[in-house]
Amino acid sequence: MDGSDVENQTEVKYFVLLGLSDDPELKPILFVVFFFIYMATMMGNLGMIILITIDSRLHTPMYFLLSSLSFVDGCYSSAVTPKMLVNLLADNKVISKNGCAAQFYFFGSFLGTECFLLAVMAYDRYVAICYPLLYSVIMSEKVCIMLVATTFLAGFGNAAVHTGMTFKLSFCASNKINHFYCDTPPLLKLSCSDTQINGIVIMAFSSFNVISCVLMVLISYLFILVTILRMRSAEGRSKAFSTCASHLTAVTIFFGTILFMYLRPTSSYSMEQDKVVSVFYTVIIPMLNPLIYSLKNKDVKDALKKILKRHRI
Repeated sequence: MDGSDVENQTEVKYFVLLGLSDDPELKPILFVVFFFIYMATMMGNLGMIILITIDSRLHTPMYFLLSSLSFVDGCYSSAVTPKMLVNLLADNKVISKNGCAAQFYFFGSFLGTECFLLAVMAYDRYVAICYPLLYSVIMSEKVCIMLVATTFLAGFGNAAVHTGMTFKLSFCASNKINHFYCDTPPLLKLSCSDTQINGIVIMAFSSFNVISCVLMVLISYLFILVTILRMRSAEGRSKAFSTCASHLTAVTIFFGTILFMYLRPTSSYSMEQDKVVSVFYTVIIPMLNPLIYSLKNKDVKDALKKILKRHRI
């Protein structure tokens, strides 16, 4: 019997997600905490979409992009969190290989889409502040739809490459994933195939995507800063800074975490450390974005107050 026959016989058909903790006393506490965070995430993002939809004053390119961001946040959190919650209480933490591939693909797709979408939102702010008279022409409804569609195509296309390459590998040793969801580093560690090419492709794609998006954000805000500093009106400068504050906060948190997670040599990965960081960008960031935009954005706060006042009446 040759090596390929042995490999075919021992090929892994399912994985076991080891999760965040083995402590039986800690698991119920983690379940309660993450359950309420997930509920807050879904309510916050769905609420933002509804608010933008029903308030005509928010029918602008900026808020169209924000509603798209809320949709993406809800989707990429939902790709991971429900399974994590089930596994915190279940004895059986098995996920099929196909289920793992699906989770891997959809999480990667929406995460990539958010990366590109935040860059598009920076461009939107650049046009709004640097070319206010041409804003409605440059950021027309058609252009906005095309830009959002492009971010989804880029995100889903990028994830398709990673998913295809990762799940073509052979998994014929351990099937225990030291993580709470199917992610690249722990899967590569389980493979009995040569993963060198995967590591190079992941680093190349991740570097290009993240660095290009970060550069677009930085360049956009450099021009925005120059334009703001040239404004004679203190009120105008304050308003311009205000419209950018929420987006800058969201961008800093998101890209800071992503840069730490993925743009490192695979030899420096620590599963325990990465699980903690992963909780932040899979569970916490999708919850924070609606809070950031609702607390720092005057138009959103005014629209919310108007709805709450109408409801009380």
